[in-house]
Amino acid sequence: MAGSHRLHTPQEALEALSADLEPLPCEWVRLETAGDRVLAQTLYARHDTPPFDNSAMDGYALRAADSGRVLGVSQRIMAGQSGVALEEGTCARIFTGAPLPEGADSVIMQEEVEARDEGVLIPAGLEVGNSVRPKGREIRAGEALVSRGTRLNSAALGFLAGQGFDRVPVYRKPRVALLFTGDELKLPGEPLEPGQIYNGNRFMLMDLLVRFGAELALVEQVPDTLEAMTRALERASHQVDVIVTTGGVSVGDADYVRRALESLGELDLWRLSIRPGKPLALGHIDQCRFVGLAGNPVSSFVGAWLFLRPLLGGMQGCDEMKALPEVTAQADFETETAGRDHYMRVTLQWDGDGYRAHAFEDQDSSILRSCVTANALAVIKAHSKIALGERVRCLLLVS
Repeated sequence: MAGSHRLHTPQEALEALSADLEPLPCEWVRLETAGDRVLAQTLYARHDTPPFDNSAMDGYALRAADSGRVLGVSQRIMAGQSGVALEEGTCARIFTGAPLPEGADSVIMQEEVEARDEGVLIPAGLEVGNSVRPKGREIRAGEALVSRGTRLNSAALGFLAGQGFDRVPVYRKPRVALLFTGDELKLPGEPLEPGQIYNGNRFMLMDLLVRFGAELALVEQVPDTLEAMTRALERASHQVDVIVTTGGVSVGDADYVRRALESLGELDLWRLSIRPGKPLALGHIDQCRFVGLAGNPVSSFVGAWLFLRPLLGGMQGCDEMKALPEVTAQADFETETAGRDHYMRVTLQWDGDGYRAHAFEDQDSSILRSCVTANALAVIKAHSKIALGERVRCLLLVS
């Protein structure tokens, strides 16, 4: 496949990335550090939630059969307290979340009663279970709590904490080396000589990789020589799970990355039939996977979303990361493609009837500004002509 001169499809690239892909080993982490990590085992409820019948509001707990009468208030129960058995012909002043006392089967909210000298008048017709959250309403002990492969969001963390979990099993984060080529690249804050530019890809890709769940083990600028790149790839391959490079995978005389990779490992796929991002290279050095992105900033941006996200998601056992979510939108632009699929940077807005896709005017692969406000990629197939108002397929940029 790698030796072919034809351009490959994005689907072929995804298949190459997923070949023999298994989740990384499990590790246990404290709950406060588990946000956005992927659960490696299904966890089960340790107890009923709620663990007891409790009041859904501030009011009075009573027997529903006693409604329509004036009842004396025999006790006061706050959240975190437990009352005593309800005396016959009485009610209990109760607050939200407090357990119902034995004998009570309903709660009336405080705004619905009338205060009397001898107690409170309860309106007639109260039903059993009114304003009561029954024991086990949310989940019963032994039921599946959160399933393996779930990416833990804030609600999941709260749900687990409510069951007493302080540590959880998650897949290990993929360790990633991010290598940059290009002697013309400088770091922000350094002076620029004629012909030099600042390395915007460095900070863009560092942020995206972390958002995709990676641990950045190595970030390095590599001199533009075959020897330097070969040494850098060999060293990184012993330290990380994935090597990501930008630049050096095209066909120019100074594009050393592909040659360095082939001297150490295997090139599995090279060049895609997409715009931007044609010079993608995929391969491996022993067990370390390699993804070579194009040096143009938009190509790196699009390639990261299309290929790094599903690769890292698969290594973390997260099915939801294996493909970007899709919607269709009405195009507020016109375009025509040649021989490659075009991934246009667009901003989606909901107008009440559906999404509208607003395209940045300059879609050149060097114009990173086109990605700043983009929240989707409009996929325009090769040899297509899109008219104003036509429906287009859009991939949502959701990390």
